[in-house]
Amino acid sequence: MAAGVDVRGYFVWSLLDNFEWAEGYSRRFGLVHVDFDTLERTPKASYHWYREMLRAQAPTA
Repeated sequence: MAAGVDVRGYFVWSLLDNFEWAEGYSRRFGLVHVDFDTLERTPKASYHWYREMLRAQAPTA
C-alpha cells in the first residue's frame, strides 16, 4: 500500500486456527491461535492489526 498498490479489500481466511483438509492441523490460518490440547484461545498480532484497521475505517457518527 505504501508503494501505491490499490488495495480495495482484505479477506480473513479464518477467525480461529482450525483443521484444514489440505494441511490438517499443521498450518495455522486464523486470527486467533487455538491450543488444540486445552482449547485456549489467544489473539495473534494479525488479530490486533485487523481490529485497528477496522476501527480506523469505521464511520463516525
